Amino acid sequence: MILPSASPVSWLLALSAAMAYAAPAVAAARFGGKTGRTALWVAWGLHAAVLAYSLLGGAPHFGFAPALSMTAWLVLTVYAVERQMFPELQARWLLGALGSVAVVLALLFPGQPLHVNASAWLPLHLALGIASYGLFAAAVVHAWLMTRAERKIRQAADPHSGIPLLTLERLTFRFVMAGFVLLTATLVAGWLFGETLYGRAWNWEHKTVFSVLSWITFAVLLIGRARFGWRGRSAVRVLYAGAGLLLLAYVGSRFVLEVVLGRAA
Repeated sequence: MILPSASPVSWLLALSAAMAYAAPAVAAARFGGKTGRTALWVAWGLHAAVLAYSLLGGAPHFGFAPALSMTAWLVLTVYAVERQMFPELQARWLLGALGSVAVVLALLFPGQPLHVNASAWLPLHLALGIASYGLFAAAVVHAWLMTRAERKIRQAADPHSGIPLLTLERLTFRFVMAGFVLLTATLVAGWLFGETLYGRAWNWEHKTVFSVLSWITFAVLLIGRARFGWRGRSAVRVLYAGAGLLLLAYVGSRFVLEVVLGRAA
């Protein structure tokens, strides 16, 4: 739960970031385009300060909530870059809500301290895993936008509003491919260097099983698209299934350990 030693600085930064995220999410209709973007930029910067302070301000902690917080920040970073290329991309309220919840969860559940005798390669392994989480999360957001665009087309809404459907589809699968590469690297590193990283060899625990199942699901999705032209709702369902399995792999298993069972991993 909440660390007794949590500093006022971490509280101030986290609550400021959460409120900045919540503003465009709660009052999306009242915020103009420029105001909404400014609020999201401010929240993004405060969120970055929260993450930097949690890593550099004392003994670093890690768990399911910090993993979600870093994932949300990566998704916001992707959105900020994409907005420069696709100004019509509109997902501020969704990402604002995601960022606000992630920051508050990380404040309430800061995780367990990383062991001082952990392998020097552990941060790299965790970075690969979080990066893959971020890319697949970005793919899920784009898949949601793709579904929404398809629904608008079916309802004969303005076809020129937002990013074209085919462009969204290409972006979605680019994120899936990039996430798949990083997930593969994460699993290979865990398999080859598990004893060095965690002090034990590769074993088939819950995290490993769900990770491998998600890898298989994403592999099937990419093969199905390349060989059989999978697209639309069927492809999105497979993507959601793979993302759900990946979420259960680390975040789900750590949530059970930290919150349900109340002990460290």
